[in-house]
Amino acid sequence: MIHHHITKFYFLLLFLSIWLFSACSVDKMMAKKVSNEFTKSEVIKQYMVGFALYNPEADKMVYQQNADKLFTPASNTKLYTFYAALKMIPEKMPALRYIERGDSLIFWGTGDPAFLQSELKDKSAYNFLSSTDKKLFYANGRYIGDFFGAGWSWDDYNDYYQAEINELPMLDNTIWVKGKPAGGFSVIPKSFSSCFFADSTNKTGEFFVKRKFNANEFEYNVVPAKANYTQQIPFKLNATTTLNLLADTLHKSVKLINMKMPADAKTLYGANRDSVLKAMLLPSDNFIAEQLLLVCGDKLSDTLNTAKTIQYVLKNYLAELPQKPRWVDGSGLSRMNLFSPIDMISLLNLIYRQVNNPSKLFDMLPAGGKTGTLKNAYPKTDKPFVFGKTGSLTGVHNQSGYIVTKKGKTYVYAFMNNNFVSPTAAVRNEMVRIMTYIHDNF
Repeated sequence: MIHHHITKFYFLLLFLSIWLFSACSVDKMMAKKVSNEFTKSEVIKQYMVGFALYNPEADKMVYQQNADKLFTPASNTKLYTFYAALKMIPEKMPALRYIERGDSLIFWGTGDPAFLQSELKDKSAYNFLSSTDKKLFYANGRYIGDFFGAGWSWDDYNDYYQAEINELPMLDNTIWVKGKPAGGFSVIPKSFSSCFFADSTNKTGEFFVKRKFNANEFEYNVVPAKANYTQQIPFKLNATTTLNLLADTLHKSVKLINMKMPADAKTLYGANRDSVLKAMLLPSDNFIAEQLLLVCGDKLSDTLNTAKTIQYVLKNYLAELPQKPRWVDGSGLSRMNLFSPIDMISLLNLIYRQVNNPSKLFDMLPAGGKTGTLKNAYPKTDKPFVFGKTGSLTGVHNQSGYIVTKKGKTYVYAFMNNNFVSPTAAVRNEMVRIMTYIHDNF
């Protein structure tokens, strides 16, 4: 009987040894073949490339190239924001903080981006404020920071992807200009219509609206707007604009009050957190990303500050990263951000364990050939094999996420390309070629 158990033990040991040896052999072969793909690439030789491919099952780095070097991550930064939100925001987003005093309701912002946001259209705060019979008072001042993130490009202020940051965002912090079939254009919210002026000296080019940098004054050239014309423009934030938008949206009076938020302020919960995260990740929404870091900070103190939240996350949830990153904003608009591919791998492993549900996680991320910012990068398919986050700035194009091979194995990867002058499409195609090779051959 003892002999029988010893025999079984040795067989098990032998099986495990063969399995481990086999896994190691596959990874070694994989490393060699992937290395060859990098070596023979004429495109990759032209700029700085960092790459890391990790086998989570074996807890082993399969192949890496410049993986310990720091790169500008662009929107790969949103994966850090994603993880911070998973750790710090409850399943329902805190939409408002408030207290009731006699016949008054005093409320503070939490940074929640979902309030009437164009895709999420969350009406939790709207319904709460519009249904009360109490007098409304908005207490501003929780957000301690600039209207732009650290290192943002000031001359992008008119572009939809660079909305300003504040504690009570509404309607994406942008206005929409849309061409009418019968001619002319509409402005949403309508309350901004009176802020539009025609530049009678400019009658050339395509119809285009430009805001003054420091004011909500919008100028357009005297050219007909096409019926399908759409432009999304950030508006200039200040307390007066917020009050006017609140009053216009709620159809009731809202007054400003200078009052510090007390420790016993109640919380109104609103949108589903994971829906908000998906709305950030799929289209790579900068506005949602920046505001989410403020929402994370809502539980830290009575003030909201991006830098303070980042410091807290790095100290409490990301202290074990292989290298210390430089992380300054939520969206990746800043070139001051610097992350290494091996840090990205560590972060993606933490995200994978935190969500603890691959199908749920992969549904939230852009999928190659199917959804989000990876929809057009890979051939159209109903069975994507790459799930990850892109990141693009001028001379920067990255992809970090998870790849499922033909044999059904999941690997974690970070592919970072910086300082190129060739077209982004050429860099993207080379990434797709190598990731497809990994999928097809392993």
